[in-house]
Amino acid sequence: MSRSHDALLQAAQERVAQALARCREVYPALPAPKVWFDLKGASAGQAHLGRGGLRFNPVLLKDNRQAFFDEVIPHEMAHWLVFHLANGTRLKPHGREWQSVMRNLFGLVPRVTHRFDIQRSQPRPYRYECGCQVHHFTARRHALVVKGRRYRCRHCDQTLVYSAFKNL
Repeated sequence: MSRSHDALLQAAQERVAQALARCREVYPALPAPKVWFDLKGASAGQAHLGRGGLRFNPVLLKDNRQAFFDEVIPHEMAHWLVFHLANGTRLKPHGREWQSVMRNLFGLVPRVTHRFDIQRSQPRPYRYECGCQVHHFTARRHALVVKGRRYRCRHCDQTLVYSAFKNL
């Protein structure tokens, strides 16, 4: 790990601590979440209530630092607070309680999804084709095809065919 990467993760930890302090203004007994930077793919963050903490995508954090600090960390912390205010009761993930925390505690518009470029966090290097377009698969989905799974295009209903070497 580089120093700049470590510094970024430390800054994110500090932002979580700031969001926790804000939440404790409402619920002083709120436990501190553990924090992991192990999330992959298209998700920016996740309140992992079963593991007792928050997970963040380090690639999306690096590429979208300010939006992470301003939106993603408060978003996940709002889930953490609502879960504990409800004594562990499973409420709708983005229901009115969560929306209220986002608006009234963090002063944010309660957005459910981000608009980050996920090209680097979710690479799809395996090229497949059908009768109407090109599809790109992740390594996991490609491995399932190698094991015999078949996928069909949602538009033309043809089976997708691996085409890595078509232009050679």
